[in-house]
Amino acid sequence: MTVDALTDVPGLRVGHATRRGGGWLTGTTVVLAPEGGAVAAVDVRGGGPGTKETDALDPRNLVRRVEAVVLTGGSAFGLDAASGVMAWLEERGRGVRVGPDPSHVVPVVPAACVFDLGRGGDFRARPDAATGREAVEAAAASEPGGPVPQGCVGAGTGATVGPVKGGVGTASTVLASGVTVAALVVANAAGSAVDPETGVLYGDLLQGRVAYPDAGVHEAARRRLAEAAARNAPPPLNTTLAVVATDADLSKAQAQKLAGTAHDGIARAVRPVHLLNDGDTVFALSTGARPLAPDQPLALNDILAAGADTVTRAIVRAVRAAEPVQTPAGTWPSYGELYDPTR
Repeated sequence: MTVDALTDVPGLRVGHATRRGGGWLTGTTVVLAPEGGAVAAVDVRGGGPGTKETDALDPRNLVRRVEAVVLTGGSAFGLDAASGVMAWLEERGRGVRVGPDPSHVVPVVPAACVFDLGRGGDFRARPDAATGREAVEAAAASEPGGPVPQGCVGAGTGATVGPVKGGVGTASTVLASGVTVAALVVANAAGSAVDPETGVLYGDLLQGRVAYPDAGVHEAARRRLAEAAARNAPPPLNTTLAVVATDADLSKAQAQKLAGTAHDGIARAVRPVHLLNDGDTVFALSTGARPLAPDQPLALNDILAAGADTVTRAIVRAVRAAEPVQTPAGTWPSYGELYDPTR
């Protein structure tokens, strides 16, 4: 039984630490790999990325597997959350072995951040090592294969997508080969997920026929969004982050290709994308449980296409799951509040 989430890839767990209220509107999300790690790669396309340990994921370099990936709010300050995850992993002897003793490990924990500084009202309210530890502990305590909370949680707590509230979303698919491909996204883009002419989510347009909002509803929503955008200054500095994962046995180079093509999923759901004030970053993980079929290139193509598709669906889910937020720093209506107030 699947739950249409990143945790449908056996062995992966997700944990959130959420900080909200009293000047806070931020958090951290950790994707915890099975013990022994997962093959990992990354592709960064935004013009303003905030990352940690991404060079280690280059296929030319030493590290092949990682034990966890951190997605966090707090801009570059929030990357400190990875330190808490590293400490937790070290205590359990999980990481790259660097000495004769089992405790001699260095956990390599890639991380990327979104910009949400000050959205809760306090510019200095941002994730730290304790937030990262809380998130990885939540991941470790979660039920294997269980559902993943979506919306304004973890690294998506302070996320926005254009003038509407963003958040965390996740989706998965099982290919005809039996391979599972899944994605988890923190939707926090400077661009918009909403077609300004119709009110339809861009990502929905690529998933078949859609129901267009009533013209009156759309016009009222446009007025609300314009008012919110005028109040929420300065213009946003944003980033969309994603982890796309599979149980197929991929090399680091193949995983890097998966991370790259998964960016297509962002481009389908957000316009414009990969701007100078975005830090769009996609991590790819392979647990290696399923060997690729003999016709390896064709099997890999199916995985690449599914990675992009699940990222698009995850962004749609993030925007739909988000709730409206009002803080001293600004007001961000949700898509559901504007276009589906009865949900």
